[in-house]
Amino acid sequence: MSKSLLRSVRLSLSGLLLAGLTACGSLDQASNQVVGLVGVYKIDIVQGNFVSREQAAALKEGMTRSQVRDILGTPLLTSVFHADRWDYVFTFKRQGVEPQSRRVTVFFKGDLLSKVEADALPSEAEFVASLDSGRKTGTVPVLEMSPESLNATAAPPQAAASKVLPPLPASYPPLESTSN
Repeated sequence: MSKSLLRSVRLSLSGLLLAGLTACGSLDQASNQVVGLVGVYKIDIVQGNFVSREQAAALKEGMTRSQVRDILGTPLLTSVFHADRWDYVFTFKRQGVEPQSRRVTVFFKGDLLSKVEADALPSEAEFVASLDSGRKTGTVPVLEMSPESLNATAAPPQAAASKVLPPLPASYPPLESTSN
């Protein structure tokens, strides 16, 4: 092959490669524009222990660790270096809404609750109301079966009673052999 032919083949291949890479870049931009128009669903991310104002108010100095655990649940963070401290951390991230982050820290002296430090906590009703804020709700379909369709899908009781099961064995073989 001559040098000029080899050079033109290399130049042609380089041009095709460059055109292909340029096409990928413009395709990526076009797909991003389409995604921007359509919108991408992002799931809600809930992490940690939600502690309500009512739960924090139920805590009293002098309670045992088990009583605190009964009210708040198992702590998200415990440390071997800080055995007298439990941290309850909660984060809630939703598309289009400012992320929520709250922390409740309980301190013990021995086995008894000595101090509680907490961010401003919502009541349970306020938190539940915030879960559905800003969402579009459509009509909820009726989730009931008519009595006719319920009767049609139910198995007749005679069919279950007519099955005869084999008798159970009187003894079972040993799990391990006793001979060596």
